[in-house]
Amino acid sequence: MSKQPFSSRARRKITGTILLALVSATAFAQQASLARFDDAPVSTGPTASAPAALSSGVASSLPEAPSHHRFWDNENRALFVTVAALCAADFTVTRANLQSGGRELNPLTRIFSGSTAGLAVNFVGETAGVIGLSYYLHKTGHHQLERLTPMFNIGSSAFAVAYDLSRR
Repeated sequence: MSKQPFSSRARRKITGTILLALVSATAFAQQASLARFDDAPVSTGPTASAPAALSSGVASSLPEAPSHHRFWDNENRALFVTVAALCAADFTVTRANLQSGGRELNPLTRIFSGSTAGLAVNFVGETAGVIGLSYYLHKTGHHQLERLTPMFNIGSSAFAVAYDLSRR
């Protein structure tokens, strides 16, 4: 009987992180471009009438660009407060489990689980990383991914807290 190197919780977190990375890479490859349509033809060839026809029909049917929002709007504040609260809950439950003889299942967090301070640094870094990645996505115009990043972390932290509490 061979022992698996990762627990099911760690496998789920790793799989989710890989999926998020793949989705993010795909989203970074996608760039929305609103072409500027001029009424004047671009060339004098047989296709010279195509840009003019395109500009009159398509330009009026293009949706307006979504309005830009401030990074610290109410929705992001609520998401980041929830991220911080669930990271704090995950820290508390993980610390209690470790002090009562349990072991950390996440191989990345296991590095920091030797001391309470190390564990706190891990969870504070996780929260700061989520906010930093969201800010980067906001600045690069990926507003949906900006919101999905903390939502993904909220789901993963909520699962970790529920799992830890169920194993007490």
